[in-house]
Amino acid sequence: MDAQEPRWLNAEERQTWLSLTAMVINLSNALDTQLQRDASISHFEYQVLATLSEATERTMRMSDLAILTNGSLSRLSHVVKRLEKQGWVRRTPDPDNGRYTLAVLTEAGWDKVVATAPGHVEEVRRLVFDPLTQAQQRTLRTIGHRVNQAIDPADACPQ
Repeated sequence: MDAQEPRWLNAEERQTWLSLTAMVINLSNALDTQLQRDASISHFEYQVLATLSEATERTMRMSDLAILTNGSLSRLSHVVKRLEKQGWVRRTPDPDNGRYTLAVLTEAGWDKVVATAPGHVEEVRRLVFDPLTQAQQRTLRTIGHRVNQAIDPADACPQ
């Protein structure tokens, strides 16, 4: 049986790929830098707090929170432990099913999100939305949606 030749990227595809990977890395680093500087938290910590702030009763199963924040359950557990030490999150057994653990955003955690969100959204606006036209924003949304659909969830979030 012959091994199939890889479908190598052509020059234009390679430039697109390099531009995309640079953007993902640079954007992640820039958002992390802004949040560390202004709020002394990482981008992932902010995602956890913000996701909980939008959940019903500011509460969510840890397993669901891991999926929504694109983090492994192990990584999330370590981060929530740090957030608990700050008094921003608490964990409790799920009263509906004791096999699950709930993450609950505390009032202090809510206050942290409220204080942090304006600077974060301004940085997102400056880095992502201000440089693009509305048509480019729609195209970016469509591209993001299509690429995300092509990703197997098992490949996207290492356990």
